[in-house]
Amino acid sequence: LLKGEDWIVKEITKSGLRGRGGAGFPAGLKWSFMNKPHDGRPRYLVVNADEGEPGTCKDREIMRHDPHKLIEGCLIAGRAMGARAAYIYIRGEFYNESCILQMAIHEAYEAGLIGRNACGTGYDFDVFVHRGAGAYICGEETALLESIEGKQGKPRLKPPFPADVGLFGCPTTVTNVETVAVSPTICRRGGSWFASFGRERNHGTKVFLFCISGHVNTPCTVEEEMSIPLKELIERHAGGVIGGWDNLLAVIPGGSSTPVIPKQICNDVLMDFDALIEAKTGLGTAAVIVMNKQTDIVKAIARLSLFYKHESCGQCTPCREGCSWLNKMMWRFVDGNSVPEEVDMIWELSKQLEGHTICALAEAAAWPVQGLVRHFRPELEARMKEFETVRKNIQKIQKEKVLHVF
Repeated sequence: LLKGEDWIVKEITKSGLRGRGGAGFPAGLKWSFMNKPHDGRPRYLVVNADEGEPGTCKDREIMRHDPHKLIEGCLIAGRAMGARAAYIYIRGEFYNESCILQMAIHEAYEAGLIGRNACGTGYDFDVFVHRGAGAYICGEETALLESIEGKQGKPRLKPPFPADVGLFGCPTTVTNVETVAVSPTICRRGGSWFASFGRERNHGTKVFLFCISGHVNTPCTVEEEMSIPLKELIERHAGGVIGGWDNLLAVIPGGSSTPVIPKQICNDVLMDFDALIEAKTGLGTAAVIVMNKQTDIVKAIARLSLFYKHESCGQCTPCREGCSWLNKMMWRFVDGNSVPEEVDMIWELSKQLEGHTICALAEAAAWPVQGLVRHFRPELEARMKEFETVRKNIQKIQKEKVLHVF
């Protein structure tokens, strides 16, 4: 702390740390936005612990098992930004985790690590826990700020960005739990040490914090080096796919909002930001959802579309109406009660959701559907043919019954 904000930001920048909440924005650059001349307004650090993405449980593990790492990270990040307080916005359903975190904060206050004259440095820094009420949309940074202020959790138009007008109209940085929690280790060991892991533009470890779930033998949350092959990650830490690797159908590599990829891509793809973008998906929250060949993948994606339809705040018309249309069409695909033209229709609909809303929830709803159409279109068309065959057989039987009566 005594080395000052410039040194902390320099080490975080040197480490190559990118935001672990899904967007992958360089953390050092984001933190540096706050280093402007003071204008009399207080500055705030807001930690996004509203972990509501299906399949994601990395932040929960940090708060449950190592809350002091998060508090220490808040102190370091707050010092780098010149913030006087941190608000940890935790998902409302995480009752046990919020209690554990609050107890750890009390212990830190009693030890003089935070509060007035934190760690004896002359720097005053407070930490508060704010519990949400279960809305997924509050994971978006400006909706989260609205919720803390006691308003409806709906995203704000940007600009102005939170670094200029954030919490209570003051400069604010909103960052992810994992991003903050790894900063003490970077400052202790040095940015160069952290950058030695992974590959260019994808440095460090990922507290896969890879969350591996689905059809694996040992679901787990594990910290691993960035750029590890997906196949190696699953087989080394999750005990492999149930039924063996050849029984793999597809993987959602970065939480429910990233497009699904089939086995032939999973064989060689690396788990980092750039490699997954090249594979037309994304690292996201690094929640790896594994599906074997016994999975009804169309129904799995339909359930995700139902989730996003339910969680849309309704502020933007493309998202409000588009998520509902996507969901209705997806459940028609589940039964096969549709026509081939609808496959192109749902693709075009998903494309119209992108870039036409205030926040990225519409994209999160569109991308799983796009991944399904891109890689599993034959499955959709086969269901339609099967449904049409059954329908014709039923009509034939009904017609024969009518003729028999007469």
